[in-house]
Amino acid sequence: MALQLRPETERLVEQELSQGHFGSVDEMILEGVHSRRNKEQSNPTAHRTRNKSLAQFLMESPLRGSGLNLERQKDLPRPIDL
Repeated sequence: MALQLRPETERLVEQELSQGHFGSVDEMILEGVHSRRNKEQSNPTAHRTRNKSLAQFLMESPLRGSGLNLERQKDLPRPIDL
């Protein structure tokens, strides 16, 4: 399998390998996949929250009940100075 990396990603991979954090690119990818799976298992709803609107996010956050009005205001005509 051939992979194409953005230049900044390639630099990051090279830095991690040169600093000895990983023995190979394969090891780095496996570590990333395992880390992602562990993260999803510990918080199974985390990946479902990505498609929420800002209002939904705020209403379910610690800001809920803080008195914020998140309802959209109707667009009223603005006065025009002539």
